[in-house]
Amino acid sequence: MEYSINKGIGRNSEFKGLKAQYLFIFAGGLLAVFILFVIMYMAGVSQWICIGFGIITGGGLVWGTFFLNGKYGEYGLLKLMALANHPRYIINRRKINHLFKRIVRTTIQMDNNS
Repeated sequence: MEYSINKGIGRNSEFKGLKAQYLFIFAGGLLAVFILFVIMYMAGVSQWICIGFGIITGGGLVWGTFFLNGKYGEYGLLKLMALANHPRYIINRRKINHLFKRIVRTTIQMDNNS
């Protein structure tokens, strides 16, 4: 008896080439566009303006999501957001005299051990 092996176990989800967080951006964005479309229509905005708004923003969302997916890849967008949280420089608030005393002490100890 033969059993087929599911090759997708442990792999990230993918839909039409969109991977990982881009799926959530895509789905959430389309849901937001739909909700805005319904709110505009119920508020009395012209039907053609609502349709144009939906097509333009939906198309922009689809293009933008696939563009980000192609440019940054599966984990690139997360790495880009993490890079924004890195400090630009490290501040050392110790006095310079204290740093030099430590260096002098270690060199003296190394000379004594030799």
